[in-house]
Amino acid sequence: MSKEIKNIIAVMSGKGGVGKSFVSSLLAVNLNREGYRVGVLDADITGPSIPKIFGVNKLRANVIDNEIQPVETKTGIKVLSLNLLIEEENKPVIWRGPLVANTAKQFYEETSWGELDYLVIDLPPGTSDVTLTVMQSIPLHSLLVVTSPQDLVNLIVEKSINMSKKMNIPVLGIVENMSYTLCPKCNEKIELFGESKVDDVVNNLEVDLISKLPIDSKFTSLCDNGKIEEFEYDYGEFSNLGKKVLDKIMESE
Repeated sequence: MSKEIKNIIAVMSGKGGVGKSFVSSLLAVNLNREGYRVGVLDADITGPSIPKIFGVNKLRANVIDNEIQPVETKTGIKVLSLNLLIEEENKPVIWRGPLVANTAKQFYEETSWGELDYLVIDLPPGTSDVTLTVMQSIPLHSLLVVTSPQDLVNLIVEKSINMSKKMNIPVLGIVENMSYTLCPKCNEKIELFGESKVDDVVNNLEVDLISKLPIDSKFTSLCDNGKIEEFEYDYGEFSNLGKKVLDKIMESE
């Protein structure tokens, strides 16, 4: 398995609601557009959203010769999520922590990913059993942390970065999502959540700021309708995320 997947990037956040799954999906699309073979493992077992973002939530993953076959998106990105294995996607997953954590591990080990240049793992928010299990049992090459401008979130994200450092997993940097929005009339940046403190956070923790992503209603609509792969190629920070992550990976090698 490890020989077939060249690079594994985990995407985590200190808390929910900051757009971690969106950033995971966006990164996968960016890498795919750069010509890389890409897969996405949705490790957020109790709150999976990756299938909906890619518009594959009506598909189901098959099991052949005891190996799970991931589904493919319109552009060939391989996706696996618990929602692709259960009959009704709207049913809650009421499992205890160890079972949830083991499921994420199985998704990596028992899935026929084939040859991939990058596997993006969308972790659940926080520093739960799943995150710990993934860090301990899957050979992660690097970690990307997603945050938002609120002070509380920036305090929580420090726990995520400190956890990754204790687990000896290189942190590529921080992506601040929902950083601002652009006025449709004057194109001025409006900081809806107040002044960002992410620059102070990255300086204090000695990590890099990868990107500040804006709030964009058109992009939100694409994700809600399962059409994230259809966004325009020249779309500012959204289009540059993959290149910035690739630059950081190249620097660390």
